[in-house]
Amino acid sequence: MGRESAEPLRAATIPLSLLLGLLMLTFGALKFLNATVDGWFHVQIQQSHLPHAAILLGKLGEIATGTLFLIPRLRRLPAVDEGRLLLLASASLMLEMLVAVYVHLQPSVPPEVLPLGIKPPLIPVVVLLLAAMVAVPAWRDARAMSSRLPEASDDCLNASKA
Repeated sequence: MGRESAEPLRAATIPLSLLLGLLMLTFGALKFLNATVDGWFHVQIQQSHLPHAAILLGKLGEIATGTLFLIPRLRRLPAVDEGRLLLLASASLMLEMLVAVYVHLQPSVPPEVLPLGIKPPLIPVVVLLLAAMVAVPAWRDARAMSSRLPEASDDCLNASKA
């Protein structure tokens, strides 16, 4: 993918990170605040045979992921820090969505406890792709910035060995 084809992804980073941040923060908080949503989440984890600790970790992980996506939108940060936060948020969200795909594919998880009652993992796969759309430009920017850092000269390396 050339520079020209990366520009639409870069332009989409701000609205996508806002969307993903609000989405994850909202659904993570709902699992603490709404008994129905919390009950669905418990059933999803239990019927997927994931460890009981995954219930609390999943809720906290969603809130943390949402916060990581939103921090660069709420505070002015150096580009390198913004990219790192977005990469971390995207990686966290991708992991959460891979677990969600696993949960959707478990035959013992009833569709009634899944988002919109959809058994095929369409929603987690779409969110996974959106996270990748945020991660790719952040990754490319991080690589470009690191290539512009001054290289240690041989004199510096030799002086440190002496």
